[in-house]
Amino acid sequence: MQFDLDDEQRAIVQTVRRFVDQELTPHEEEVDRLDDVPAPLVEAIRSKALATGLYAANMPEKLGGGGLDAVGMALMERELGRTSYALQWLVSRPSNVLQACEGDQRDQYLLPTIRGERHDCLAMSEPGAGSDVRAMTTRAVRDGSDYLITGTKHFISHADLADFVILFVATGTDESVRGSKSRITGFLVDLDSPGVTVRRGSSAVSHRGYHQCELSFVDCRVPAANMLGEEGAGFELMGEWLGASRLTVAACSVGRGQRVLEMTTEWAAQRVQFGQPIGRFQGVSFPLADMAIELEAAELLMLKAAWKLERGTMTDKDAAIAKVYASEALGRITDTAVQIFGGMGLMDELPIERFWRDARVERIWDGTSEIQRHIISRSMLRPLGS
Repeated sequence: MQFDLDDEQRAIVQTVRRFVDQELTPHEEEVDRLDDVPAPLVEAIRSKALATGLYAANMPEKLGGGGLDAVGMALMERELGRTSYALQWLVSRPSNVLQACEGDQRDQYLLPTIRGERHDCLAMSEPGAGSDVRAMTTRAVRDGSDYLITGTKHFISHADLADFVILFVATGTDESVRGSKSRITGFLVDLDSPGVTVRRGSSAVSHRGYHQCELSFVDCRVPAANMLGEEGAGFELMGEWLGASRLTVAACSVGRGQRVLEMTTEWAAQRVQFGQPIGRFQGVSFPLADMAIELEAAELLMLKAAWKLERGTMTDKDAAIAKVYASEALGRITDTAVQIFGGMGLMDELPIERFWRDARVERIWDGTSEIQRHIISRSMLRPLGS
């Protein structure tokens, strides 16, 4: 395998790193303190991302997007991962599943989202159906040329700033050896539609300013023309989207881990105790080495999965391995950083405690570590008939 970045990839890294350093990280402390991104800053970041050509980089060039390949996107996500989601998501990467739009859907949803005129969110999770998406109870019932949607979704990221939701609901039931499972279908639903209510969810310790919301649907009438893909094919659409999102979590975890390691190494070189820099003590230098080892391994797993995705050979196992290892490595790295910084690591005077808090959610969202291990082990045992 070729491990060197080519000229285009190096340019991507340099451009995104510069944008993050100049336009995003200076606002981290304010956003964390406010648990919000002020509206003028939202618009300023989006405008600068559009002007820089970073907006919708994951979308095909023929549709007006940046047209980055999977490895290029992984590198971009790695660099964006150096800051909080509250800021980096404003450099929008529309949901990949929007590429399933057809006909008028492209003009109403896909293309305006790529141009930055509209903003999407995606809703699967429910109070009683998180990892088990087949257990979702939000339903869509056919009524003439429309569907009536009723139910509740929660933990829906940035729905408070979105114009529409890519909504997955049950449109029927399938019987299996393990009982009844919901037949899943996707819809494009404008969030200002009658019967839709968007409420801010509880505040979280991770990624303050990046809000999760609850969506309530009460006889919300949606045209059948807003169905995304075929009826009952939503589970396949979700599978396609989740693979890419798990790779995104892995890449962001690597980027944030790199920033934490840089700061911790600098601290260990400058902080003096007992007459010498603490980095000279084995109790500090060895943990630093372990942090570097874990980051190298996480990045290689992430890039391998991206390389296979570009070639159409990435499996759910590949994405799961990258996601679970990188997210858990980030947890260990940030915890070690707090220990090396000592008491100052827990003070809000430094960003280390924020990185520590932010790291925790990576092992939960887009599929918990337990779900990832289930995916990995199932792929190992299934060929053996188990």
